[in-house]
Amino acid sequence: VKAMASSTSNNHAINTKNMFNVRQESCDNVVEQTLKLATYTASKLVEPVVPFNFLEHAGCKRNLSFEEAREKILARGEGSLEEHSEALLVDTGKFTGRCPKDRYIVNAGEAASDVGWGDINRGISEDVFNQVMRGSAERLWGLEEVFVFDGFVGASKGSRKAVRVVTELAWHHHFCTNMFIRPTPEELASFQPDITILNSRYIFEGWKEAGLRSETCVALDLNRGLSVITGTEYSGEMKKGAFSMMNYYLPLQNIMSMHCSATVGKRGDTAIFFGLSGTGKTTLSADTTRFLIGDDEHGWDEEGIFNLEGGCYAKMIDLDPSKEPLIHAAIKKNAILENVVLDRRGYPDYKDISKTENTRGSYPMWHIPNYKPSGTAPPPRNIIFLTCDAFGVLPPVSRLSTQQALYHLVCGYTSKVAGTEMGITEPTPTFSICFGGAFMPLPARAYAELFRSKIEQHGCKVFLVNTGWSGGSYGTGRRMDINTTRAIVAAILDGSIEEAAFSSPDPFFQLCVPLALPGIDPKVLNPRNTWASQEAYEATSRKLMGMYQANWQQFASDPFMAELSRFGPGGDGSP
Repeated sequence: VKAMASSTSNNHAINTKNMFNVRQESCDNVVEQTLKLATYTASKLVEPVVPFNFLEHAGCKRNLSFEEAREKILARGEGSLEEHSEALLVDTGKFTGRCPKDRYIVNAGEAASDVGWGDINRGISEDVFNQVMRGSAERLWGLEEVFVFDGFVGASKGSRKAVRVVTELAWHHHFCTNMFIRPTPEELASFQPDITILNSRYIFEGWKEAGLRSETCVALDLNRGLSVITGTEYSGEMKKGAFSMMNYYLPLQNIMSMHCSATVGKRGDTAIFFGLSGTGKTTLSADTTRFLIGDDEHGWDEEGIFNLEGGCYAKMIDLDPSKEPLIHAAIKKNAILENVVLDRRGYPDYKDISKTENTRGSYPMWHIPNYKPSGTAPPPRNIIFLTCDAFGVLPPVSRLSTQQALYHLVCGYTSKVAGTEMGITEPTPTFSICFGGAFMPLPARAYAELFRSKIEQHGCKVFLVNTGWSGGSYGTGRRMDINTTRAIVAAILDGSIEEAAFSSPDPFFQLCVPLALPGIDPKVLNPRNTWASQEAYEATSRKLMGMYQANWQQFASDPFMAELSRFGPGGDGSP
């Protein structure tokens, strides 16, 4: 992959070639007969070739309409209709969340030196990838029907990628129609894919010999724009696979890629919300007073913010029309409900977690009435990092300096919410680079330096907002009330938080908190005041501080990253 040099007309641009130490030698040695290597240019990837042209399949169903897809799903017995809303009900089977331990990236070509390898970005040989890809392709080719969705990832035409998703299941096709950006008839007529994803029920029997963890395989080849998904029917793997690829391609063009939601006000004031699943990205972006850009994946180029998707994928657990009216109303015809149980009256029971706590609903963007059709907005004025603190010691809101913002972006501390990933049954503290480490192929510093250039260029204000526990840890305290969080966000967006007096940095996390905000009990703003036992609060704070410091040890050998540690918990930097 050849990185684009920094612009000489923009002092804030980054020389990405030097940042990633990108090699320039030929990649001819990794070409394989049945899978042609795609080469990267300044604008797009050359079309990758898989063993079959699925558009020539006798039973190819390409870009079905919503009505056609729904009819196929019902006829094939893949789902049913919820008669009141007319949303589709489907079951994802064995896996009701992503399988991050079964995710791999081909360790070859340019990606071999670009990717930040480790426990998250696990390597797989090109030969093993080709075996799985070929097996999945052969299974799909042998089916009576195969479903092909052609569309785009990215609302900015200058950097978007054309994505082709070939699926065995009709409901997966419908999901892609909901979630990716749909092409015009003219775009479809001349469509050439940059990214190709195969998703089938193929089982790779040689997984043990190949060194894989299980028969489930979610693998990416970043050099060739290819992805294969086998052994799981959880639909989120498709959208996150494409997102992972964009998190590799976009930064190489000086474009920040982000796991965040985004909204814009009537005055063009954009806000973005970083956060892992379950922290409130979708909920807080569903704001009746603002326009929705997107709820999960975005890019940030010289023009501003742009959505990578064409739909929303919201958690359904405890969905309440009084607290999340826009999302509740979005569950209607053409929406898909995953693993949602019906009550005795035939209505969705969003409190029922008998299948999973990670019940989901996907729907096209226009199901939110105040969405912005262009999917774009000016550069953000406010940036909010959402964390779900299961220890209950982080404040509901704190203001971050530039150095603190970089530190907390890289840490991405939160608590994984039950059900989002397989094996997570209660809030589990974790550190996830850029609040989305499972989808970030590049080293943390690459994203941190690019983020710094963006916020310094545009003078963005950055805040850390805790949507987790207050008054004690999980099991003792209570989850932060959504109305309190909304009031905090409102104070950030309308600027009233800038008029508040702030505390001195606390001794554990170096965070400054507002002493008062409109409509919020001042006691809540300082977590120390909400705990019954000061000794327990301090002991828990020291525990979390130690976890932050232990996590940062992985960056200790990098001077740039080591300096940032001064501005984190237990450091000696000043906000």
